[in-house]
Amino acid sequence: MPKCDRAFVDSVRSRFASFTRRIPPGGRLGIVCHNDADGLSSGAILGRSLATAGYQVSIWTTGKAQSAWSPEISELVARFAPSALIVADFSPRSAELLPGVPTLIIDHHRPEGSAANSEVITGYGCEPTPTSGLLSFWACRVFPQTIALRWLAALSILGDLAESSDFPELEQERVTHGQQLLRDATSLINAPRRSSSGNARPALDLLLKANGPREIIEGSHPEVRELRRARHEVQAALQQAKMAAPKFSGQVALVRIDTPCQVHPVIAQIWKSRLKKYIVMCANTGYRPGYVHFSVRSETNVNLLDFLRDQAPAEADENYGGGHDQATGGSLRTPVWNRFLEQLGFGAEVMAPIEPQA
Repeated sequence: MPKCDRAFVDSVRSRFASFTRRIPPGGRLGIVCHNDADGLSSGAILGRSLATAGYQVSIWTTGKAQSAWSPEISELVARFAPSALIVADFSPRSAELLPGVPTLIIDHHRPEGSAANSEVITGYGCEPTPTSGLLSFWACRVFPQTIALRWLAALSILGDLAESSDFPELEQERVTHGQQLLRDATSLINAPRRSSSGNARPALDLLLKANGPREIIEGSHPEVRELRRARHEVQAALQQAKMAAPKFSGQVALVRIDTPCQVHPVIAQIWKSRLKKYIVMCANTGYRPGYVHFSVRSETNVNLLDFLRDQAPAEADENYGGGHDQATGGSLRTPVWNRFLEQLGFGAEVMAPIEPQA
């Protein structure tokens, strides 16, 4: 397993510099980022650094149940007609986002494929594994002004790794801002994408202009109020979801909830620490009509990506089983989900209701 050392950081910076040199001066650069704290911080670091360096930058984040390759995102990017693209915090795939457009993917999840005209800067397999936001910060240090955005890298680390990180960038920002302020800012940035709308654009817009984590919590920007409203909705949904009890089949503990808010990863994380000998799966039947979205966590030594791959139903697609070795999930159409549960040994009492066709 390669070490995430100074040589690795230097290689990230060198490869990023090489990619940006291929873009004409003042060229149009599109950035697509995931909608969690890591992806949004990554997008903000890239967008702010590259705009200051003179590129024409346009940036998008994904909505509810979308990926960078979703048709809605591809259409928006195509209208911008970029000279090059950067995709942040999404696993590399075999499909091009925009055919023929040079693309750089910055990510730390298990790769799902490789595409023509694409390069990948990945932290997957490194020890310790850097977040996409931290990779973006290292990459953009080719621009001197990026050092002022180190706090965004800290939010990305807290968003994906919590307090378990050994990276000095987080420790330096803890000294500057304090652990609680950074933690609160990370939670607030995550709130919109967990809300029933799933619209993380206000969080991205705030990260694109804020000068530090205190502005996320206490600033006068209108987006702060939107983030607080989203957090209130998510907290209410989370309290309701915490009342669900697990059902068991073999090594799997299943928790079923029904809410339009994306709280299933949090519920899986909570039960993981209580059921240390099980693979914990939280299934949300209310997140998107016709689908079950689920998150899988475990404190066992089982590789969860491999577990889902071995159990994959024939109808599973790219929205199933991506992410990290110990933090994964996905979505399946409701009938496929029920057959998946049956395959795992669960009975009819935990199956998801199938809505009648109109």
